[in-house]
Amino acid sequence: MNANDLRPGMVIKHNNDLYSIHKAEHRTPGNLRAFVQARMRNLRSGAMIDHRFRSEDTVERAILDETEMQYLYSDGDSYYFMNTQNYEQIRLHKDVILDRAQYLVPDVLIKVEFFEGRPVDIQLPPTVDLKVIQTEPGIKGGSATNVMKPAKLETGLVVQVPPFIEEGESVRVDTTDGTYLERAS
Repeated sequence: MNANDLRPGMVIKHNNDLYSIHKAEHRTPGNLRAFVQARMRNLRSGAMIDHRFRSEDTVERAILDETEMQYLYSDGDSYYFMNTQNYEQIRLHKDVILDRAQYLVPDVLIKVEFFEGRPVDIQLPPTVDLKVIQTEPGIKGGSATNVMKPAKLETGLVVQVPPFIEEGESVRVDTTDGTYLERAS
């Protein structure tokens, strides 16, 4: 495919490695040739790199198989997932999961992406429900203002929540930017 067609979320082969596109901007600086500035994550090492593709460059899109899996538990540097169809379990190293571990709670369903039979990446659901384990006490009438307070969640993630949220409640968090969305029932 043409480099102009790069979009966030795509996985490509580049320099014999797999890369996940995080950002792709098409630029045409003045009287120079157009190019695509891409921010990509190496799926093997987890390193983020910036690469400039010329508009006429072709890139090879990697074909990935997605399998819905259930997160089971973590054990040190390893995270364990179970295929919901055949109950087969796989282990992924923390270098694959990276900071997305903050959104993993037992039994959450995610998509694991496989390339040539090997797990290479995970896709989180758009939102997860997490329990508040530490926050300041609520303020009466606090919902009348838009002031937020920090709350530590069960996975260690800290998000800004409205003042009426108290310890022990569950909140819905957006996994793309780690922000509070609403109280979870």
